Amino acid sequence: MTNSGGTPFCGKPTPKSYAVNTISMIRFMKQQRGLMLIIIALMLGMLLAALDQTIVSTALPTIVSDLGGLEQLSWVVTGYMLASTVSTPLWGKLGDQYGRKGLFIAAIVIFLIGSALCGLSQTMGQLIAFRSLQGLGGGGLMVLAQAIVGDVVSARDRGKYQGFFGGVFAVSSVIGPLLGGLFVDHLSWHWVFFINLPIGVVALFVIAAVLPGTSKRTKHKIDYAGIVLLGGATSCLVLMTTWGGQTYAWSDPVIIGLIVAAVVMVGLWAFVETRAKEPVLPLHLFKLRVFTMTSLVGFVVGFGMFGALTYLPLFMQVVYGVSATASGLHLLPMMVGTLGMSILSGQLIAKTGKYRIYPILGTAIATVGMFMLSRLTETSSTLTMSIDLLVLGCGLGLVMQVLVIAVQNAVGFEDLGVATSGATFFRSIGGSFGVAVLGSVFTSRLNDDLSQVVATTQLPPGFDPAQVQADPTIIQTLPANLQSEFLHVYADSIAQVFTVATPIMAVAFVLSWFIPEEKLRETTKAVDIGEGLGATSAERNSLAEVERGLVRLADKRLRRDFYVKLGAENGLLDLPPESIWVLTRLQDAGWLMAEELAARADVTRQEGRPYVDRLIEQGLVRRSTDGHSLRLTPQGDVKAEELLQSCRQTLRELVADWGPRPELEQLIDELSPQLLGSPTDRP
Repeated sequence: MTNSGGTPFCGKPTPKSYAVNTISMIRFMKQQRGLMLIIIALMLGMLLAALDQTIVSTALPTIVSDLGGLEQLSWVVTGYMLASTVSTPLWGKLGDQYGRKGLFIAAIVIFLIGSALCGLSQTMGQLIAFRSLQGLGGGGLMVLAQAIVGDVVSARDRGKYQGFFGGVFAVSSVIGPLLGGLFVDHLSWHWVFFINLPIGVVALFVIAAVLPGTSKRTKHKIDYAGIVLLGGATSCLVLMTTWGGQTYAWSDPVIIGLIVAAVVMVGLWAFVETRAKEPVLPLHLFKLRVFTMTSLVGFVVGFGMFGALTYLPLFMQVVYGVSATASGLHLLPMMVGTLGMSILSGQLIAKTGKYRIYPILGTAIATVGMFMLSRLTETSSTLTMSIDLLVLGCGLGLVMQVLVIAVQNAVGFEDLGVATSGATFFRSIGGSFGVAVLGSVFTSRLNDDLSQVVATTQLPPGFDPAQVQADPTIIQTLPANLQSEFLHVYADSIAQVFTVATPIMAVAFVLSWFIPEEKLRETTKAVDIGEGLGATSAERNSLAEVERGLVRLADKRLRRDFYVKLGAENGLLDLPPESIWVLTRLQDAGWLMAEELAARADVTRQEGRPYVDRLIEQGLVRRSTDGHSLRLTPQGDVKAEELLQSCRQTLRELVADWGPRPELEQLIDELSPQLLGSPTDRP
């Protein structure tokens, strides 16, 4: 039975078996290489879209110096964020309905065209318009990349790859400002956008050549009217906050028209949502205190984070006179604090099941951080600023991820998907408002301070104070006494941004106390770091949202002596876990060749032989007459089915808190055979 001298999984190999096994091995290796190429291309696409949320921040002072239009600076960030956020649900629904490959290619093309045009922009108006086009493609990249993973990766490996994509968000949030500074200092600000072209082209060709064109299609009643009205109302409100009191007086017909248009569109949106079969944001969610409170807190958190990211590089480059690269380095404490606290809070929540304390602590710490930043002056040290930023980042990190967890835990199964995307939607819109509103605060204070300087200070002949607004770097060419005056003006104007943001963040602290603590569902504990940090979430339905959490939890369970437990539960105590794994791998496989089994186990045939021999000795597995294939005996089929049922029961326990639902039972039936006997969890 041990077949001494033969191959580990089978008997003595024959020339025919070598040929068949070699073909099988080659096919297996090609599949793996193809999959890795797809994953790399998807990650590149998502990296580009995620980076463009933060990479521009350190380039903005140089862009303003080149193109002018300091009062429009905020829209370089806001245009991208609004377009990507509003288009997210549309990309997700269209991908489900018409297939994701073609749409992902279209998103790459739109993003690359937008990137090229941004790099070629000659005016601030052109740059803002092309940033919006770039954001439209970026929203598709982020949503569809995550969705495609579910099409091409087995259920057992999805948790691992979802973690990779979460890492992309985390990495981009940390290195984005630094990369932007490096490109500005060593190339030009245009390369902040041009760098997307070669990387995007590689991703485009790989996806076109390797990604399968077929995927499961889902029919949707897309809420086009709801998407357009919600996006239009948001844009009007952001324009109103940007222009009001600056470009136009608050009583100007343009501002009044924007307010009226926003109110009308919100009313129409509410009317449309009550009649839409698949509303982009169901109104009944706002009846839930958890959803309303977390949406408001998320709005303020986005407000603070992206407002800080936009205006701090301007402070550092103009007031401190540091390079763009150095300004990116100075932002690292904030981003590291955000990432570190997001990871820590996620781990603590998964371990304790408690989450309410984190948004309370986080908003309190973030409020303190905002206040500390409001005390910055032109004489403050970089160490002081780094400490301030670290405090702010730690506060934001404690909040961002927890808000999504609280929402997922509070809603029913039917609203899980749309509530998750809704929670991240408000954080993204908050970022857009934050950049716009704080931009208006900065511009207003700058104009007032400049007027005072002009009225009280002797200026050089021919010097136009408006030049300081158009090109802040001109301050460095002024006489020392004037230079200090104008540096104080800029420092005071940017400090005013954080003075205004401090009480707004304090409001979030008050609101966070109204988030109730409820028992945490098991699948909700499987936190997603990427969505906690990213400005745009995936657009998943409720079933896919549960599957995401279930796969991640199963990934952990199947690595913790799971096959030992399976054997003990089914009367196979005398078999090692490696033999149990082989038994589950052979279920419903018919005759399976030794080479393929060894390749999937990632072992040599000699290493695998003893575990198969144990199964043969117990009559659970038999060899083919030619000695190069294996299959289960009738007794082995029975035991393999018992193991599968035990796995199903484990998964049922993980989703039991969603209640009995036919679609969840079907999901468990589909996942269980894929999870057992996977190469990933081989003992």
